[in-house]
Amino acid sequence: MTWEPRDWSAFGPDENLETLIVPRSSDLGDGFQMQRTLPAARRRMVGPFVFLDQMGPGLFPRGGGLDVRPHPHIGLATVTYLFSGELLHRDSLGVVQPIRPGELNWMTAGRGIVHSERTPPELRNAESELFGAQAWVALPQEHEEIAPSFSHHGAAELPVLEGEGKQVRLIAGELYGARSPVAVLSPLFYADVALATGASLVVPTDYEERAIYVVEGAVETGASRIEAGRLAVFKPRIPVTLQAACAPVRLLLGGEPLDGPRYIWWNFVSSSRERIEQAKEDWRGGRFSMIPGETDHIPLPGERPPPVMYP
Repeated sequence: MTWEPRDWSAFGPDENLETLIVPRSSDLGDGFQMQRTLPAARRRMVGPFVFLDQMGPGLFPRGGGLDVRPHPHIGLATVTYLFSGELLHRDSLGVVQPIRPGELNWMTAGRGIVHSERTPPELRNAESELFGAQAWVALPQEHEEIAPSFSHHGAAELPVLEGEGKQVRLIAGELYGARSPVAVLSPLFYADVALATGASLVVPTDYEERAIYVVEGAVETGASRIEAGRLAVFKPRIPVTLQAACAPVRLLLGGEPLDGPRYIWWNFVSSSRERIEQAKEDWRGGRFSMIPGETDHIPLPGERPPPVMYP
């Protein structure tokens, strides 16, 4: 897997922005691209969000598809949200759940869970598309070892705020007086925002850490134009107004800072380096519960740097 170098030369200072992040790209096969924005050298996390990937948009040829084999997590919740296409989630709790555009899959790993994500078999009979995002939310220290769980919410269950050329679908947390039905363990917000060209949206100052990831189109704020494939992190508690330069789809996210730094290694997140070492040995030794009906898995990576603590 080869990551593209990041180019910061196009970004200047702005009264609203703390930093702008260019994602790293990788090819997952069949020309399907993934863009990783968090963690980054300039910003390791935004609120409790410690990981953000854009999947696609891309097309799989007939017979192809995404196959993320069974792998483990601890200390976090995974948040999967699609703009187009479909994925099939399976996990060690026995959950089998397809996810489609506008829906939410929220998986709380806690003390440990194993899951896979694949293109459903019935979609492989023809060319299929996939476009979405996956985020990781680090759990508060007091909840890092809770029992694993899984929650799915259909598109009709997620609050939608509309008017004046804007639509905000609240995926998780609280924002603009609305609350998502998914149970979260720390103050946060995660929203799918669509603006008509020229429409504007004020980002509330309710949370200390706030950011926007522009998925499509472009948005302007202050002196900056934020193009697609960029994560803009706003300065704390400063009112920010976003205006659509061309009709975009994007993700607004943030929350309160975590209750301390986190170590991140592979798919493991923890406030304790020793806990990550234990998780590594548990996966290597086959001590995680596995997914019923699935026999393959992703092996523990070979030589890697030690866990990195993100403040």
